[in-house]
Amino acid sequence: MNYVIEMLNIRKEFPGIVANDNITLQVKQGEIHALLGENGAGKSTLMNVLFGLYQPEKGEIKVRGESVKITDPNVANRLGIGMVHQHFMLVDKFTVTENIILGSEPIKKGTVDIKKAEKEVERLSELYGLRVDPKARIRDISVGMQQRVEILKTLYRGAEILIFDEPTAVLTPQEIKELIEIMRALIREGKSIILITHKLKEIMQVCDRCTVIRKGEGIGTVDVADTNPNELASLMVGREVTFSTEKQPAQPKDVTLAIQDLNVKDARQVDMVKSLNLEVKAGEIVGLAGVDGNGQSELIEAITGLRKADSGDIRLNGKSITNLTPRKVTEAGISHIPQDRHRFGLVLDFPIGENMVLQTYHHEPFSKKGVLRYKEIYQKAKSLIEEYDVRTPSVYTKARALSGGNQQKAIIGREVDRSPDLIIAAQPTRGLDVGAIEFIHKKLIEERDKGRAVLLLSFELDEIMNLSDRIAVMFDGSIVAEVKPEETTEQELGLLMAGSKQQKAGGQ
Repeated sequence: MNYVIEMLNIRKEFPGIVANDNITLQVKQGEIHALLGENGAGKSTLMNVLFGLYQPEKGEIKVRGESVKITDPNVANRLGIGMVHQHFMLVDKFTVTENIILGSEPIKKGTVDIKKAEKEVERLSELYGLRVDPKARIRDISVGMQQRVEILKTLYRGAEILIFDEPTAVLTPQEIKELIEIMRALIREGKSIILITHKLKEIMQVCDRCTVIRKGEGIGTVDVADTNPNELASLMVGREVTFSTEKQPAQPKDVTLAIQDLNVKDARQVDMVKSLNLEVKAGEIVGLAGVDGNGQSELIEAITGLRKADSGDIRLNGKSITNLTPRKVTEAGISHIPQDRHRFGLVLDFPIGENMVLQTYHHEPFSKKGVLRYKEIYQKAKSLIEEYDVRTPSVYTKARALSGGNQQKAIIGREVDRSPDLIIAAQPTRGLDVGAIEFIHKKLIEERDKGRAVLLLSFELDEIMNLSDRIAVMFDGSIVAEVKPEETTEQELGLLMAGSKQQKAGGQ
């Protein structure tokens, strides 16, 4: 059999945990091979072994039939293996081009030939439909754009075997379509792809074969043509999973969040939120639908105190919270599940236990007269970790060591537990498996039913349709339409998101 990659009986351990237990993965030349498993199942660990970031305790790796020792990512690159990481490995202050060429800079007369590099980046981004501005700084571009930079980084290095770790977690439906086309184009050029994903729809759409991992062990490999999403979900979590969210009709009460004529600029002083008006009532979930880059992030940052509003008013329960500090916004009764969990959700080098009280550590019982009480902090953390099924070797494990999905569950546990008046959930299920998505959707509906207001930002149209009681469509910085999910379709929503006017009477 012509395998381009063989990982045979791989075992990888960390203190207190076996992440990969005797796993075998065999990838054929020219196929898209899915690696499927729950959060913390060991998928990213296995790929980090292949990419040379980790060394296995046991097992053998073969590339094109030759046994190899991949001691670091440079060796992987030389073997033609490139990895697009789930949590981006980018330098915030550098430009797109500087990030892409880092470590492989073209030199001219002893200095970096940045003009040549920018031309090459432009050529590649045009060739693969990954349009990015080569001169933009990473800190000024959206998460979706950063994703494209990561993909371009591997293509720039001439990778023949590409590992995509949750590549569509941050992309809009349109961008996902484009990425699928890019992957197909790469395969046509003779490249091979390993796709780590939780999205069963994507596996069915684009993959040839699928290897399933559960709790660190290999469950088996199936031909995608011979399976279906339900079977894959059962293999992944070991039980039946429901895909649709059961909920009663909403019973909205008073207005919790009222935004009037809000204007917000981004870091480059470009107007991103323009005279925006929006209301969210107690006991309803309002979904914010839109293509990434239409002002959603700036809106959320303005509500939560992370970005100054230029003008307009944001009110919570009738009181203005415009331009308050993040802590004052939190104390006023807002919980925030941030879109970028690493920048705004966690202190990665703190233990996960201490991350569970980031919003409340300065209150009793977690501190007294300014002194932290660790016994109470870790007691609280343990109960939240149990309730939200956060899989971690211990409460003292650094947040950075947890899988993306478990980091997300920890943030959601912390934010929901505070019984806020308003929950802002930005991409709450980004990078989560079907079991965890089901759990978080139930939690958000429970909170709605307790009378909380929920503002949901998601680029997953099926999540917006499934969870929302009302959908506000954002385009070019304003709310351009409001629709009810039962009165619209994904198609129509997609058109509204692209800026087409509302035709039917269903909207308000």
